[in-house]
Amino acid sequence: MMENPVDLSQLRQRPTKRTIWGWILMAFSYVIGWPAVAAFGVLAVWYKEPLIAVIGGPTIYVISCLVFIFGAWLARAPQHLGTLTKFAIQSFVRKYSSKKF
Repeated sequence: MMENPVDLSQLRQRPTKRTIWGWILMAFSYVIGWPAVAAFGVLAVWYKEPLIAVIGGPTIYVISCLVFIFGAWLARAPQHLGTLTKFAIQSFVRKYSSKKF
């Protein structure tokens, strides 16, 4: 692992349209997530129909999770997170392997 340093060049490149759309979808998932669940709760109280919150809340939350996952896939988040994780581990090992305990 230490003989092959991590290449961070993919993080320095200008983001593509696909990456930007992925970020937009990930941000949108936060907008439709908990605020929509809260809105269903308010509607359930307003109309005195608890099934609105019981069915609508989890449904919209699952939809927001799916939107987030699709956005992360578009933004290539798994590849970037893998690169960042390897970089962090290599930095940690470099820092603490030279010190004697």
